[in-house]
Amino acid sequence: MYILGISAYYHDSAAVLIKDDFIIAAVQEERFSRKKHDPDFPIKSIEYCLKEANITLPEIDNIVFYDKPFIKFERILLTYIAEAPKGFKSFQEAMPIWLKEKLFLKSTIVNELRSIEKLSKKDLRKKIMFSEHHIAHASSAFFPSPFEDAVIVTIDGVGEWTTTSIAYGKNNKIEILKEIHFPHSLGLLYSAFTYYCGFKVNSGEYKLMGLAPYGQPKYIDKIRDYLVTINEDGSFALDMDYFNYTTGLTMTNDKFHRLFGRPPRKSESEIDEFYMDVAKSIQVVTEEIIINIVKYAKKLTGSKNLCLAGGVALNCVANGKILEKNIFDDIWIQPAASDAGGALGAAFACYFMEYNKPRIIDNNNDKMQGALLGPQFTNDDIKNILDKFKVSAKKVNNDELFERVADALINQKVIGWFQGRMEYGPRALGNRSIIGDPRSQKMQSIINQKIKFREDFRPFAPSILLEKTKEFFEFDKSSPYMLFIANVSKQKRIMLSEVEKKLNGLDKLIIAKSIIPAVTHVDYTARLQTVDSRTNPRYYNLIDKFYEKTDCPLVINTSFNVRGEPIVCTPEEAYHCFMRTEMDILVMGNYIIYKKTMD
Repeated sequence: MYILGISAYYHDSAAVLIKDDFIIAAVQEERFSRKKHDPDFPIKSIEYCLKEANITLPEIDNIVFYDKPFIKFERILLTYIAEAPKGFKSFQEAMPIWLKEKLFLKSTIVNELRSIEKLSKKDLRKKIMFSEHHIAHASSAFFPSPFEDAVIVTIDGVGEWTTTSIAYGKNNKIEILKEIHFPHSLGLLYSAFTYYCGFKVNSGEYKLMGLAPYGQPKYIDKIRDYLVTINEDGSFALDMDYFNYTTGLTMTNDKFHRLFGRPPRKSESEIDEFYMDVAKSIQVVTEEIIINIVKYAKKLTGSKNLCLAGGVALNCVANGKILEKNIFDDIWIQPAASDAGGALGAAFACYFMEYNKPRIIDNNNDKMQGALLGPQFTNDDIKNILDKFKVSAKKVNNDELFERVADALINQKVIGWFQGRMEYGPRALGNRSIIGDPRSQKMQSIINQKIKFREDFRPFAPSILLEKTKEFFEFDKSSPYMLFIANVSKQKRIMLSEVEKKLNGLDKLIIAKSIIPAVTHVDYTARLQTVDSRTNPRYYNLIDKFYEKTDCPLVINTSFNVRGEPIVCTPEEAYHCFMRTEMDILVMGNYIIYKKTMD
C-alpha cells in the first residue's frame, strides 16, 4: 500500500511517501524551490517521491493532507469576528487566498496533482483524505518511534484550533487526552519574543535560543506576572492584551513594548544585553511550561516513554532539561518536528489508524533511517556537474578520502561534505554538512563570518562517535538527530580567569571554554549529534579517522548552506555554495575539489 503525505500552505511544505510502514522518501519543498521555509504546494517533492519509488500517481492508494482546512477556516473567521473591527486589514489580505486556494483544498490538491499527471478529477478526489493537524504531529512522533506505548506531547504555533496536545499512543492507536486551544500558544509566545528581539518568525527561533545563554533571566517575573499564567497541571493562558498575532500583521503591540520599556529590535541592528536578557528570560519560562506539561502528561498516563513533535520540540535546550529531570525512561523526538513532519504523520495516521494495520516495533531502532530520506547522487552524477563547470577534481577511493579529509581538518581547513541521501528536517546530519576541527578557538568565528555569513553568537554542533559520547559530554543516551543539549564534561572544560569571569554579553565569545571550544556554547553546553556506524557508516568512518589521528572523536557539523538559503540538495548547488564562500575543500561522493591548489 502506497500512501502520500502532504503538508503545505503555512511553512515548511513537504511530501512523504510510505509503502506500508516503510518510509520510501521524505523531503521539504524548499530543497527544490530554493525558497527557505517554502509554504507552496510541494509539487517537486511529490515528483521526487514518485521517482524514488519508481511509481506513478495512479499507484498511490491515498493522498493525505496534514490538517483540516474547514476547521482552520472556522478558527480564523471566528477570531476575526470576535475582534472586529480590529484586524480588518489582515482580514482583507487573508480572505482572498483562503477563498481561492485553501478553503476548498481538495479541489486545489486535485488541480495541483493533475499538473504531474492528467488523471480523472473524480479518481483523484477519492484518494484524498485529511488528518487533524495535531494528530499528524502526534503520529509523526509516535509511529516511527521504537516504543510500543508512549505519552505524546505536541506543541507548536497553532493547527486548526489546537496549540498543545497530550496524547497516548499504544501499538497502532493514538488517543488525544488533553488540548490547549488558540490563541493560547507556547509556540506563538516564543515567536512573539523572536519578533521582539529582531529575528524572523518561523525561522529565527533558533537564533533566540542561541542568544539566550549570553543573557540573564531578568524579566521572568514580568513575563509570568503579565503575559502568561502558568498552571501546575501543565496548562497555561496568555493575556492577549499584549499580543497582536490574532488579527494583526505583527506579533506584539505597543502595550507589550511599554511593558519592557523598549521597542522591538530592528533586524540586523546591534544586539545589546537587554535583548540577550529578554531572550534568556523567555527561554527559562518556556522550559518551565514544557516541564510542567510533560510532568502532567506522565501523571495522566503513567507511561515511561515520551514522544515529542511540533515546532517547539526543536527547542533542544528545553529537551535537554526534560532529560535532566529524569521524568521518563526514554524520549524520542521527530527530527522533522515542525510542519514538514506533518506530512509523515498524516501518512502514518492513515496507514495505522484508518486501515488498522499492525505496527511492527523494533525496540532498538526507529523507522527514520537516520532521517536520510531525500535525493542522492552517484559519482557519475557528480562527475557530470564537475565536467559542466570544468572543475579540476581528484577522485579517490574511500580509504584515501577519509585520510585526506581528516588531514585537511587537522590543518584547519573548512570542508563542504556532500554524501548520500539528503536529510529530512531542519538539521544537517552528516550528508549535507560543513565540517571543521572542534579544537580550534577560531573556527566558530571563521565559519560564521566567512562561510555562513551569520551572527557570531550562533553555536555549532559536535558530531561525535556514539560510543565516545560520555568521554566528552555528560550524556548517556543517543542523540542522532541533534535534538538535545548536553553539558560538556567537566574534565574537558577550561578554568576561567578572574577577568574572563567578569565578561558580559558577546564579549564571552573570546573565551576558550573547553578543549573543544568551537562546539562549546557560552554556558558549557553543546547541541549534540551522536553518530552511529549502522545509520551513517560513511560519516562515522570519517570521524573515526579524525579520531585516530587526533584522539578527538568529534567534528564541527553545521548545515551546508549560507544564511537565508535552504540546505543544498544537488551537486550543482553544493559547488555554487562552495565557490561563493571561503570554504577550502569540497568533497562530493569520492571527488575532492581544492579551492586554491590541487593536491
